[in-house]
Amino acid sequence: MTKSKTIVNFKKAQSLLAKIMKMVEDNEYCIDIMQQNLAVVGLLKSAHQMLMEGHLNTCFKKAMQTKNEKRKQEMTQEILKVTKLFNK
Repeated sequence: MTKSKTIVNFKKAQSLLAKIMKMVEDNEYCIDIMQQNLAVVGLLKSAHQMLMEGHLNTCFKKAMQTKNEKRKQEMTQEILKVTKLFNK
């Protein structure tokens, strides 16, 4: 994961959200608003993916290399929880 790429995605999403709110306030065409909304969703999904990859390659990997079975189980449960939330 590149921290800077993740931040860029969050900043782009933030900027687009402001644009979407203005579009709604200005009663712009619904399809145009929905397209911008989908762009935000895409940016957030991409940021989530980068965060997940970074976590798996660092924190999770380190936990799996330990002999602490409880820690391994906790980390696995965390990944499952976040994955379930993402897929809702």
